Amino acid sequence: MSKIALLPVNQLDEAEEPDFKPLTAEQAQALRARKPGVSPWRVLAVQAAVGVVVTLLVWVFTGRSATAWSAAYGAMVVIIPAAIFARGLTSRLSSMNAGAAMLGFFLWEAVKIGLVVAMLFAAPRVVENLSWPALLVGLVVTMKAVWFSLLKRSKPAEEN
Repeated sequence: MSKIALLPVNQLDEAEEPDFKPLTAEQAQALRARKPGVSPWRVLAVQAAVGVVVTLLVWVFTGRSATAWSAAYGAMVVIIPAAIFARGLTSRLSSMNAGAAMLGFFLWEAVKIGLVVAMLFAAPRVVENLSWPALLVGLVVTMKAVWFSLLKRSKPAEEN
């Protein structure tokens, strides 16, 4: 029987440890200026625009208003909960400590998921002659529109 050599966990290979240096306040500010974040409201605006375009395309290609309403409702299933989520996170986020911010994130994410599920269950009662394929097209395309908003980021601030 062969013996397996076990090394203690506390003996890490020093060559594998990455070099980590915390940023100074000036370096962090310069990094934020070079790589600005994306506003959640901008993402919602792009999603809303894509939802309108998908609804119009469904209406043009099918010629049925019920199918277009189904696609519009699918877009709203993404946009309305996301707007509530963004509002909940941006209202007091800067004044919270890290633990409270994390708890707030999970709370608002749970609210968002619950609202999405409720809206999907309500869809047959809200939209007359509901078309599930059109609803799903509106939902998926609107959800994936986040990538469009990330393609064109804000320009970094010019240095004086």
